[in-house]
Amino acid sequence: MKDPNYGKPTMEGVQYCIRCCIPATQEGVKFDEMGICQACQSSEQKIHINWVEKEKELRRIFQEAKDKAGSNYDCIVGISGGKDSTFQLHVLTKVYGMKPLAVTHSHNWFSETGWYNLMNSLEKFNVDHIMFTPNRDLVNRLAKKSLEGIGDTCWHCHAGGSAFPLQVAVKFNIPLVVYGESIAEASGRSSYKNPLMKFDLDYFERVSIKKNPKDMIGGTVTEKDMKPFFLPTLEEFQRVGVTLMHLGDYIFWDDERQMEFIRDHYGWRETEIEGTYKGYKSAECIMPGMHDFTNYLKRGYGRSTYQASVDVRNGLLSREEGFELSKKFDQEIPESLEYYLKITGMTHEEFYELMKKKRLDEIKHIELPVVQKTRKNKERILPYPEQLVEREEQRRKAEQSKNEK
Repeated sequence: MKDPNYGKPTMEGVQYCIRCCIPATQEGVKFDEMGICQACQSSEQKIHINWVEKEKELRRIFQEAKDKAGSNYDCIVGISGGKDSTFQLHVLTKVYGMKPLAVTHSHNWFSETGWYNLMNSLEKFNVDHIMFTPNRDLVNRLAKKSLEGIGDTCWHCHAGGSAFPLQVAVKFNIPLVVYGESIAEASGRSSYKNPLMKFDLDYFERVSIKKNPKDMIGGTVTEKDMKPFFLPTLEEFQRVGVTLMHLGDYIFWDDERQMEFIRDHYGWRETEIEGTYKGYKSAECIMPGMHDFTNYLKRGYGRSTYQASVDVRNGLLSREEGFELSKKFDQEIPESLEYYLKITGMTHEEFYELMKKKRLDEIKHIELPVVQKTRKNKERILPYPEQLVEREEQRRKAEQSKNEK
Protein backbone atom coordinates (compact mmCIF):
# COMPACT_ATOMS: atom_id res chain seq x y z
CA MET A 1 0.00 0.00 0.00
CA LYS A 2 1.39 3.37 -1.00
CA ASP A 3 2.31 5.78 1.83
CA PRO A 4 -0.33 8.58 1.81
CA ASN A 5 2.44 11.08 2.63
CA TYR A 6 4.65 9.96 -0.25
CA GLY A 7 5.80 12.90 -2.36
CA LYS A 8 4.43 15.48 0.06
CA PRO A 9 6.62 18.25 1.54
CA THR A 10 7.78 18.36 5.15
CA MET A 11 5.86 21.49 6.11
CA GLU A 12 2.10 21.43 5.75
CA GLY A 13 0.49 24.81 5.06
CA VAL A 14 3.68 26.40 3.69
CA GLN A 15 3.84 27.58 0.08
CA TYR A 16 6.20 25.64 -2.15
CA CYS A 17 7.16 26.30 -5.73
CA ILE A 18 4.70 24.41 -7.95
CA ARG A 19 7.55 23.09 -10.10
CA CYS A 20 10.36 22.25 -7.67
CA CYS A 21 10.76 21.65 -3.92
CA ILE A 22 11.74 25.14 -2.72
CA PRO A 23 9.56 26.55 0.10
CA ALA A 24 8.59 30.16 0.74
CA THR A 25 10.92 30.06 3.76
CA GLN A 26 14.00 30.21 1.53
CA GLU A 27 15.71 33.55 2.04
CA GLY A 28 14.97 35.99 -0.78
CA VAL A 29 12.69 33.61 -2.70
CA LYS A 30 10.13 35.14 -5.06
CA PHE A 31 7.18 33.45 -6.78
CA ASP A 32 5.41 34.66 -9.90
CA GLU A 33 1.62 34.80 -10.26
CA MET A 34 1.54 31.08 -11.09
CA GLY A 35 3.55 30.11 -8.02
CA ILE A 36 6.83 29.38 -9.84
CA CYS A 37 9.96 30.35 -7.95
CA GLN A 38 12.56 32.68 -9.43
CA ALA A 39 15.18 29.90 -9.63
CA CYS A 40 12.86 27.85 -11.85
CA GLN A 41 12.18 30.92 -13.98
CA SER A 42 15.90 31.54 -14.27
CA SER A 43 16.59 27.96 -15.36
CA GLU A 44 14.19 28.47 -18.28
CA GLN A 45 15.69 31.85 -19.21
CA LYS A 46 19.14 30.28 -19.26
CA ILE A 47 18.20 28.07 -22.22
CA HIS A 48 17.37 31.10 -24.39
CA ILE A 49 20.55 33.09 -23.72
CA ASN A 50 23.01 33.49 -26.62
CA TRP A 51 26.01 32.01 -24.84
CA VAL A 52 28.23 32.40 -27.90
CA GLU A 53 27.85 36.17 -27.65
CA LYS A 54 28.31 36.03 -23.88
CA GLU A 55 31.57 34.12 -24.32
CA LYS A 56 32.84 36.76 -26.77
CA GLU A 57 32.19 39.37 -24.09
CA LEU A 58 34.09 37.26 -21.55
CA ARG A 59 37.04 36.96 -23.94
CA ARG A 60 37.06 40.75 -24.32
CA ILE A 61 36.99 41.27 -20.52
CA PHE A 62 39.92 38.91 -20.03
CA GLN A 63 41.96 40.48 -22.82
CA GLU A 64 41.44 43.93 -21.31
CA ALA A 65 42.54 42.58 -17.93
CA LYS A 66 45.71 41.12 -19.45
CA ASP A 67 46.49 44.39 -21.24
CA LYS A 68 46.03 46.46 -18.08
CA ALA A 69 47.90 44.01 -15.85
CA GLY A 70 51.22 44.31 -17.63
CA SER A 71 53.69 42.46 -15.42
CA ASN A 72 51.14 42.06 -12.62
CA TYR A 73 48.68 39.19 -12.15
CA ASP A 74 45.73 39.25 -14.54
CA CYS A 75 43.11 38.58 -11.87
CA ILE A 76 42.34 37.24 -8.41
CA VAL A 77 40.49 33.94 -8.05
CA GLY A 78 39.31 32.68 -4.67
CA ILE A 79 39.86 28.94 -4.34
CA SER A 80 38.88 26.41 -1.70
CA GLY A 81 39.67 23.14 -3.43
CA GLY A 82 35.95 22.79 -4.11
CA LYS A 83 34.44 21.84 -7.45
CA ASP A 84 33.61 25.38 -8.59
CA SER A 85 36.96 26.99 -7.85
CA THR A 86 38.82 24.05 -9.41
CA PHE A 87 36.75 24.45 -12.57
CA GLN A 88 37.41 28.21 -12.48
CA LEU A 89 41.16 27.51 -12.48
CA HIS A 90 40.69 25.28 -15.53
CA VAL A 91 38.77 27.96 -17.40
CA LEU A 92 41.16 30.78 -16.47
CA THR A 93 44.46 28.99 -17.10
CA LYS A 94 43.72 26.35 -19.73
CA VAL A 95 41.03 28.03 -21.81
CA TYR A 96 41.93 31.75 -21.63
CA GLY A 97 45.60 31.67 -20.71
CA MET A 98 45.16 33.97 -17.73
CA LYS A 99 47.72 34.27 -14.94
CA PRO A 100 45.60 34.46 -11.79
CA LEU A 101 46.72 34.87 -8.22
CA ALA A 102 44.85 32.17 -6.32
CA VAL A 103 43.66 33.17 -2.85
CA THR A 104 42.28 30.99 -0.06
CA HIS A 105 40.70 32.01 3.20
CA SER A 106 40.94 28.75 5.12
CA HIS A 107 37.93 27.92 7.26
CA ASN A 108 40.35 25.68 9.19
CA TRP A 109 37.83 22.84 8.91
CA PHE A 110 39.42 21.10 5.93
CA SER A 111 38.40 17.53 5.28
CA GLU A 112 41.09 15.11 4.14
CA THR A 113 39.48 15.07 0.70
CA GLY A 114 39.31 18.86 0.65
CA TRP A 115 42.97 19.26 1.56
CA TYR A 116 43.95 16.85 -1.21
CA ASN A 117 41.76 18.67 -3.74
CA LEU A 118 43.27 22.05 -2.85
CA MET A 119 46.86 20.81 -3.09
CA ASN A 120 46.05 18.87 -6.26
CA SER A 121 44.61 21.96 -7.95
CA LEU A 122 47.73 23.99 -7.16
CA GLU A 123 49.90 21.28 -8.70
CA LYS A 124 47.73 20.68 -11.76
CA PHE A 125 47.24 24.35 -12.70
CA ASN A 126 50.62 25.76 -11.59
CA VAL A 127 49.19 28.89 -10.00
CA ASP A 128 50.72 31.14 -7.36
CA HIS A 129 48.75 30.92 -4.13
CA ILE A 130 48.20 32.84 -0.90
CA MET A 131 46.29 31.29 2.00
CA PHE A 132 45.22 32.86 5.28
CA THR A 133 44.34 30.51 8.15
CA PRO A 134 42.61 31.86 11.28
CA ASN A 135 43.81 30.13 14.42
CA ARG A 136 41.91 27.14 15.76
CA ASP A 137 40.86 28.79 19.03
CA LEU A 138 39.40 31.80 17.19
CA VAL A 139 37.50 29.54 14.78
CA ASN A 140 36.00 27.68 17.75
CA ARG A 141 34.96 30.91 19.47
CA LEU A 142 33.47 32.33 16.30
CA ALA A 143 31.57 29.10 15.63
CA LYS A 144 29.64 29.60 18.85
CA LYS A 145 29.16 33.33 18.26
CA SER A 146 28.02 32.58 14.70
CA LEU A 147 25.17 30.35 15.86
CA GLU A 148 24.05 33.00 18.33
CA GLY A 149 24.30 35.77 15.74
CA ILE A 150 23.10 34.37 12.40
CA GLY A 151 21.75 30.95 13.29
CA ASP A 152 24.40 28.92 11.47
CA THR A 153 27.91 27.81 12.37
CA CYS A 154 29.88 29.33 9.51
CA TRP A 155 30.10 33.12 9.86
CA HIS A 156 33.90 33.04 9.84
CA CYS A 157 33.84 31.20 6.51
CA HIS A 158 31.24 33.52 4.94
CA ALA A 159 33.06 36.64 6.15
CA GLY A 160 36.63 35.51 5.54
CA GLY A 161 35.85 34.04 2.15
CA SER A 162 34.27 37.34 1.16
CA ALA A 163 36.87 39.70 2.63
CA PHE A 164 40.24 38.05 2.07
CA PRO A 165 40.26 37.89 -1.76
CA LEU A 166 39.25 41.57 -1.83
CA GLN A 167 41.93 42.47 0.72
CA VAL A 168 44.51 40.79 -1.51
CA ALA A 169 43.13 42.51 -4.62
CA VAL A 170 43.62 45.89 -2.92
CA LYS A 171 47.07 45.08 -1.50
CA PHE A 172 48.39 43.72 -4.81
CA ASN A 173 46.57 46.25 -7.03
CA ILE A 174 44.75 43.58 -9.04
CA PRO A 175 41.41 45.02 -10.22
CA LEU A 176 39.64 41.92 -11.58
CA VAL A 177 38.24 39.37 -9.10
CA VAL A 178 36.69 36.28 -10.70
CA TYR A 179 34.00 34.16 -9.04
CA GLY A 180 32.17 31.10 -10.34
CA GLU A 181 28.45 30.42 -10.25
CA SER A 182 26.13 33.28 -11.22
CA ILE A 183 23.81 34.74 -8.57
CA ALA A 184 21.04 33.93 -11.08
CA GLU A 185 21.94 30.24 -11.31
CA ALA A 186 19.98 28.59 -8.52
CA SER A 187 19.98 30.80 -5.45
CA GLY A 188 16.51 32.20 -6.18
CA ARG A 189 17.66 35.72 -5.27
CA SER A 190 18.00 36.86 -8.86
CA SER A 191 17.39 35.64 -12.40
CA TYR A 192 19.15 35.94 -15.74
CA LYS A 193 16.33 38.13 -17.04
CA ASN A 194 16.08 40.29 -13.93
CA PRO A 195 19.52 40.53 -12.30
CA LEU A 196 18.19 42.44 -9.31
CA MET A 197 21.23 41.84 -7.15
CA LYS A 198 24.05 44.32 -7.74
CA PHE A 199 27.34 42.48 -7.27
CA ASP A 200 29.40 45.08 -5.44
CA LEU A 201 31.14 45.68 -2.13
CA ASP A 202 27.84 45.89 -0.24
CA TYR A 203 26.61 42.60 -1.70
CA PHE A 204 28.72 40.51 0.67
CA GLU A 205 27.29 42.07 3.81
CA ARG A 206 23.72 42.00 2.50
CA VAL A 207 23.76 38.40 1.28
CA SER A 208 26.68 36.38 2.59
CA ILE A 209 28.07 37.80 5.84
CA LYS A 210 24.78 39.09 7.32
CA LYS A 211 26.64 40.55 10.30
CA ASN A 212 29.40 43.12 10.09
CA PRO A 213 32.62 42.04 11.87
CA LYS A 214 32.03 44.91 14.32
CA ASP A 215 28.85 43.13 15.41
CA MET A 216 30.85 40.02 16.33
CA ILE A 217 33.11 41.88 18.77
CA GLY A 218 32.35 41.27 22.42
CA GLY A 219 32.69 38.55 25.01
CA THR A 220 35.46 36.22 23.89
CA VAL A 221 36.00 38.00 20.54
CA THR A 222 38.16 41.15 20.37
CA GLU A 223 38.59 43.84 17.73
CA LYS A 224 42.05 42.43 16.95
CA ASP A 225 40.48 39.02 16.31
CA MET A 226 38.24 40.58 13.66
CA LYS A 227 40.92 42.29 11.58
CA PRO A 228 41.11 39.53 8.89
CA PHE A 229 37.34 39.63 8.35
CA PHE A 230 36.82 43.28 7.41
CA LEU A 231 36.10 44.16 3.80
CA PRO A 232 38.30 46.84 2.21
CA THR A 233 36.99 50.36 2.46
CA LEU A 234 35.09 51.90 -0.44
CA GLU A 235 38.03 54.28 -0.97
CA GLU A 236 40.47 51.35 -1.29
CA PHE A 237 38.05 49.54 -3.56
CA GLN A 238 37.73 52.54 -5.86
CA ARG A 239 41.45 53.38 -5.82
CA VAL A 240 42.30 49.99 -7.32
CA GLY A 241 39.17 49.97 -9.49
CA VAL A 242 38.13 46.52 -8.28
CA THR A 243 35.63 44.77 -10.55
CA LEU A 244 33.78 41.63 -9.48
CA MET A 245 32.45 39.10 -11.99
CA HIS A 246 30.97 35.61 -12.18
CA LEU A 247 32.05 33.19 -14.90
CA GLY A 248 28.50 31.81 -14.81
CA ASP A 249 27.21 35.05 -16.30
CA TYR A 250 29.25 34.39 -19.46
CA ILE A 251 29.43 30.61 -19.90
CA PHE A 252 26.69 27.99 -19.58
CA TRP A 253 26.98 26.74 -16.01
CA ASP A 254 26.32 23.10 -15.09
CA ASP A 255 28.05 22.32 -11.81
CA GLU A 256 27.49 18.56 -11.93
CA ARG A 257 28.87 18.17 -15.47
CA GLN A 258 31.75 20.47 -14.50
CA MET A 259 32.46 18.34 -11.43
CA GLU A 260 32.58 15.22 -13.61
CA PHE A 261 34.98 17.00 -15.96
CA ILE A 262 37.49 18.02 -13.26
CA ARG A 263 37.14 14.59 -11.62
CA ASP A 264 37.94 12.76 -14.84
CA HIS A 265 40.62 15.15 -16.17
CA TYR A 266 42.34 16.43 -13.02
CA GLY A 267 41.68 13.79 -10.36
CA TRP A 268 39.33 15.90 -8.24
CA ARG A 269 37.76 13.75 -5.52
CA GLU A 270 34.21 13.47 -4.25
CA THR A 271 33.40 12.38 -0.71
CA GLU A 272 30.38 11.79 1.53
CA ILE A 273 28.68 15.05 2.48
CA GLU A 274 26.32 14.94 5.46
CA GLY A 275 22.72 15.96 4.79
CA THR A 276 22.95 15.42 1.04
CA TYR A 277 22.67 12.66 -1.54
CA LYS A 278 25.50 14.02 -3.73
CA GLY A 279 29.20 13.90 -2.94
CA TYR A 280 30.55 17.13 -4.30
CA LYS A 281 29.05 20.25 -2.68
CA SER A 282 31.40 21.57 0.04
CA ALA A 283 33.62 18.49 -0.18
CA GLU A 284 36.47 20.65 1.14
CA CYS A 285 34.95 20.96 4.63
CA ILE A 286 33.94 18.68 7.51
CA MET A 287 31.11 20.98 8.61
CA PRO A 288 28.61 21.48 5.74
CA GLY A 289 26.27 19.07 7.49
CA MET A 290 25.99 21.50 10.39
CA HIS A 291 25.48 24.50 8.11
CA ASP A 292 22.63 22.71 6.33
CA PHE A 293 21.11 21.16 9.45
CA THR A 294 20.84 24.57 11.11
CA ASN A 295 19.18 25.86 7.94
CA TYR A 296 16.67 23.03 8.22
CA LEU A 297 15.95 23.86 11.85
CA LYS A 298 15.49 27.57 10.96
CA ARG A 299 13.71 27.34 7.62
CA GLY A 300 12.41 23.79 7.28
CA TYR A 301 14.66 22.66 4.45
CA GLY A 302 18.30 21.72 3.93
CA ARG A 303 20.86 20.99 1.23
CA SER A 304 19.08 17.98 -0.21
CA THR A 305 15.98 20.12 -0.91
CA TYR A 306 18.16 22.54 -2.85
CA GLN A 307 19.88 19.73 -4.80
CA ALA A 308 16.61 17.91 -5.47
CA SER A 309 15.09 21.13 -6.79
CA VAL A 310 17.95 21.49 -9.28
CA ASP A 311 17.46 17.88 -10.37
CA VAL A 312 13.71 18.42 -10.75
CA ARG A 313 14.34 21.48 -12.95
CA ASN A 314 16.75 19.44 -15.06
CA GLY A 315 14.23 16.63 -15.52
CA LEU A 316 16.22 14.08 -13.52
CA LEU A 317 13.63 13.68 -10.74
CA SER A 318 9.93 14.12 -10.32
CA ARG A 319 8.87 16.71 -7.76
CA GLU A 320 7.53 13.89 -5.56
CA GLU A 321 10.86 12.05 -5.69
CA GLY A 322 12.55 15.32 -4.77
CA PHE A 323 10.42 15.71 -1.65
CA GLU A 324 11.22 12.14 -0.60
CA LEU A 325 14.96 12.77 -0.88
CA SER A 326 14.51 15.98 1.10
CA LYS A 327 12.80 14.14 3.93
CA LYS A 328 15.41 11.38 3.93
CA PHE A 329 18.49 13.62 4.20
CA ASP A 330 17.45 17.06 5.52
CA GLN A 331 16.10 15.60 8.74
CA GLU A 332 19.21 13.61 9.67
CA ILE A 333 21.17 14.81 12.69
CA PRO A 334 24.73 15.20 11.36
CA GLU A 335 27.68 13.53 12.99
CA SER A 336 29.37 16.95 12.88
CA LEU A 337 26.96 18.16 15.58
CA GLU A 338 29.06 16.28 18.14
CA TYR A 339 32.24 17.99 16.94
CA TYR A 340 30.50 21.37 17.06
CA LEU A 341 29.32 20.83 20.64
CA LYS A 342 32.82 19.78 21.64
CA ILE A 343 34.54 22.89 20.26
CA THR A 344 31.93 25.33 21.58
CA GLY A 345 31.19 23.75 24.95
CA MET A 346 27.46 23.76 24.23
CA THR A 347 25.10 20.96 25.24
CA HIS A 348 22.51 19.33 23.00
CA GLU A 349 19.78 21.07 24.95
CA GLU A 350 21.39 24.50 24.55
CA PHE A 351 21.88 23.94 20.82
CA TYR A 352 18.28 22.93 20.12
CA GLU A 353 16.87 25.64 22.39
CA LEU A 354 18.87 28.29 20.53
CA MET A 355 17.82 26.93 17.14
CA LYS A 356 14.19 26.97 18.24
CA LYS A 357 14.55 30.71 18.86
CA LYS A 358 16.11 31.16 15.41
CA ARG A 359 13.23 29.43 13.60
CA LEU A 360 11.22 31.70 11.31
CA ASP A 361 8.06 33.02 12.94
CA GLU A 362 5.83 31.63 10.19
CA ILE A 363 6.89 28.05 10.93
CA LYS A 364 7.36 28.18 14.70
CA HIS A 365 4.12 26.21 15.08
CA ILE A 366 5.41 23.37 12.88
CA GLU A 367 7.16 20.42 14.47
CA LEU A 368 10.18 19.67 12.28
CA PRO A 369 11.11 15.99 12.58
CA VAL A 370 14.74 15.02 13.14
CA VAL A 371 16.15 11.50 12.90
CA GLN A 372 19.34 9.90 14.10
CA LYS A 373 21.93 9.12 11.48
CA THR A 374 22.35 5.35 11.43
CA ARG A 375 25.64 5.09 9.53
CA LYS A 376 29.14 6.32 10.29
CA ASN A 377 30.39 9.07 8.00
CA LYS A 378 32.90 7.74 5.48
CA GLU A 379 35.26 10.60 6.24
CA ARG A 380 36.33 11.46 9.75
CA ILE A 381 34.71 14.57 11.23
CA LEU A 382 37.91 16.16 12.45
CA PRO A 383 39.90 18.89 10.65
CA TYR A 384 42.59 17.24 8.57
CA PRO A 385 45.47 19.25 10.12
CA GLU A 386 44.40 17.92 13.52
CA GLN A 387 44.31 14.41 12.09
CA LEU A 388 47.90 14.81 10.87
CA VAL A 389 49.09 16.05 14.26
CA GLU A 390 47.23 13.22 16.00
CA ARG A 391 48.79 10.58 13.72
CA GLU A 392 52.28 11.93 14.36
CA GLU A 393 51.73 11.92 18.12
CA GLN A 394 50.49 8.33 17.95
CA ARG A 395 53.50 7.34 15.87
CA ARG A 396 55.89 8.96 18.34
CA LYS A 397 54.21 7.27 21.32
CA ALA A 398 54.36 3.91 19.58
CA GLU A 399 58.05 4.47 18.77
CA GLN A 400 58.78 5.50 22.35
CA SER A 401 56.95 2.46 23.73
CA LYS A 402 58.88 0.20 21.38
CA ASN A 403 62.24 1.68 22.47
CA GLU A 404 61.36 1.28 26.17
CA LYS A 405 60.85 -2.45 25.63
